[in-house]
Amino acid sequence: MLSLRNNGYRTFLDNFDFTQNPKTDILSGFTVALALVPEAIAFAFVAHVEPLVGLYAAFFVGLITSIFGGRSGMISGATGATAVAMVGLVVIHGPEYLFATMILTGLIQVSAGLLKFGKFIKLVPYPVMLGFVNGLAIVIFLAQLGQFKIPKTSSLSGSVDPDSSHSALSVVFNGGWMDGLELTTMIGLTILTMAIIWVLPKIPVIKKVAPAPLISIILISAVAILLNLDTRNVGDMASVSGGMPLFHIPSIPWNLETLLIILPFSLTIAGIGLIESLLTLTLVDEITETEGRPNLECVGQGLANFVCGFFKAMGGCAMIGQTMINIDSGGRGRLSGITAALSLLLFIVFLSDLIEMIPLAALTGIMMMVVIGTFAWPSLKLLFRIPKEDAIVIIIVTGVTVIQDLAVAVVIGVIVSCLVYAWKSSQQIQITESESINDETHSYALHGTLFFGSIWKFKELIHPSNYSKKNIVLDLSDAKIADHSALEVLDTQTAKYHENGKRLELTNLSEDSLRILRKAEKVTSINVV
Repeated sequence: MLSLRNNGYRTFLDNFDFTQNPKTDILSGFTVALALVPEAIAFAFVAHVEPLVGLYAAFFVGLITSIFGGRSGMISGATGATAVAMVGLVVIHGPEYLFATMILTGLIQVSAGLLKFGKFIKLVPYPVMLGFVNGLAIVIFLAQLGQFKIPKTSSLSGSVDPDSSHSALSVVFNGGWMDGLELTTMIGLTILTMAIIWVLPKIPVIKKVAPAPLISIILISAVAILLNLDTRNVGDMASVSGGMPLFHIPSIPWNLETLLIILPFSLTIAGIGLIESLLTLTLVDEITETEGRPNLECVGQGLANFVCGFFKAMGGCAMIGQTMINIDSGGRGRLSGITAALSLLLFIVFLSDLIEMIPLAALTGIMMMVVIGTFAWPSLKLLFRIPKEDAIVIIIVTGVTVIQDLAVAVVIGVIVSCLVYAWKSSQQIQITESESINDETHSYALHGTLFFGSIWKFKELIHPSNYSKKNIVLDLSDAKIADHSALEVLDTQTAKYHENGKRLELTNLSEDSLRILRKAEKVTSINVV
């Protein structure tokens, strides 16, 4: 595990320190903005809303989290994970209810940050993190395969509709593939983009000029335009053109019935958004060897989604793909995220015609390089060298991320890891003979943690029939009482000893164990000496 150090962003004013490397941050942010366009449009289609709803979300979420969030260099915007959770609401009740949902989602996320729930991300086991990274890399890869398929026509503005199914696997199994010259051109430009991104960083002079992904977009666009290649571009997905976002109060009944409709969706979107954002924050922490602020990130994400609800935007969370593009391009400061958001708005209002000419193959090639850089390749060897339980967790989280979604995968991974830990801990409890105090009293030492998982083994070890002496003193200097289950089994066994004419006593308890016993002393018959 990489060591962490303070990154210097410990006060609000430090968020506006642009002196580190402004040129790199600006160029990196501009590159990210270009990659945000097709993603925002695609996720808008997934959520069954207009493309501008996704583009405005990428602007607001990206800008606000870059300024007020807890992690510099991290990119946020409209995401597939949150878009999928919005579909049912939009289809049944319409987009106005979605905007109201995002207002409530923002309030929930801000509350989570103020209550310091962000710290719980530290409890996510490392195998779950590996599964998260590998799963998202596969999801990003499968999403790019959709660019090699014959586009379908959307009911929204008559534009191209990417697959809107809930599973990343549907990208592979649904729809027909391109063929002939069209497919060859798409593959060729994608590979050429990847080659440019791989080669340019090895040339020191060019490396200092601009990030390799930005140069690759310019070169591939020039090749496609000059040679008049028949290949899909951003404009084939949908029009990027639009005006400035305007303040708008959702047109819905503001009553209890509406609250009951949007609350379940708000809780779901808030949970998914925070999980993905905090895991991305943790990943960037390790890559950059710096330290983000999870609680502040919760507040930043919540504030962004709250604002989105008043500007007809679909909201979102952190985006690992665009974050990796930013990090790989050298973007480390908050200026990179701010530049990305402002550039995106510039594209929408003034430069839509130019942006719509960019070949999708160039952006696909960039994302393919993100896949290669994101996937934790050493984990493939680790699967055969780490405990099998951890290997199983990595595989489960990876698989569920691809088949279902990130939030479910992380929850399942954490639950499995906790169950594995509980089982292992339950097997470690044991009792060893200590010394004979007198003819009627003998002392034994308890080792391990007494909790809900270990009480069954403890019952077998401490049963009155196992000991011939009248009084048994149990030394807990190397043991700990952890929960109510432990208190219950101690109380039950003490009563059983009394029924058999014997006495069970506890001694040398730790302060934590004594504190638990003192709180429950009026409702238990446990003997402490």
